[in-house]
Amino acid sequence: MYRFLLTPRWLAVSVLSLLAVPFCVFMGSWQLSRFELRVDSHKSAEHAQGKAVAEAAVPLATLLPQPRTQVPDGASGRSVSATGRYDSSHQLLVPGRTLDGHDGYYVLTPLRVGADGAALPVVRGWLPGDASAAARTGAVPAAPTGEVTVTGALQYPESTGTDGVQSNGALPSGQLGMISAASLVNVLPYPVYSGWITASDPAAPLKAVPPAAAPNSGLDIKAFQNLGYTGEWFVFAGFVVFMWFRLARREAETRADAALGLVPDDGDDEPGSGPKAESGPDASGAGRADAVASASASADA
Repeated sequence: MYRFLLTPRWLAVSVLSLLAVPFCVFMGSWQLSRFELRVDSHKSAEHAQGKAVAEAAVPLATLLPQPRTQVPDGASGRSVSATGRYDSSHQLLVPGRTLDGHDGYYVLTPLRVGADGAALPVVRGWLPGDASAAARTGAVPAAPTGEVTVTGALQYPESTGTDGVQSNGALPSGQLGMISAASLVNVLPYPVYSGWITASDPAAPLKAVPPAAAPNSGLDIKAFQNLGYTGEWFVFAGFVVFMWFRLARREAETRADAALGLVPDDGDDEPGSGPKAESGPDASGAGRADAVASASASADA
């Protein structure tokens, strides 16, 4: 009954199926490995951040000796201290930031440090409400005057993929959508450090902003996309096997019908097509029963 599987067309279909299944399994395994890699990276980042927070604060110059020095790998969340003077005239509000499920904004004040007067962006804390309304009413607490020493967690510059980031062009004057030297250089008249810090002990009513995870270290949407692609590739592999068996069974049943004279045998070996049923009573269930009964009577005679 299944001798047709040795025909050229069915051999080609079988070879393609045999190649497609391991390919789908390989792609699914690769996507799964990407997901596991992101999970391991997330765990490593959490461990490194927890270790960095527990360490004693180090001077800013230890990690960022120059304003243009990039934040070192693994330094996100590291506690640093910096001494200088707040520039309240260039204080900025960063809207669209959430804390503990509540909407609010960051209060960012440049801290002038060093002999060259370069500024370290300091997020002094978070406040609930609308940034524009707070600016109009003067509800934002003023920064301390005179020389101060600020201790906080060092952060990587934000990017367009960071949660809460907005376009600076759509914000009013005095507000900032993305905390980075590239954004601040356009609004501050002096050099800006590449990194920024969140003050660990802000004055009331400001609330401390917890340090963010390093870029590409969390279980973001890309990680779950990898997991979804894993399932899709394995489903594709199962679908290929299912369709091969379904077409082979359909072909075998059609040929069996042709052998009983229920449908004409046109010799078409195309997978899944089978001989086409002709119209008339022979194609009906009654025709099939009559043919089987005739064959049985002939055998008894």
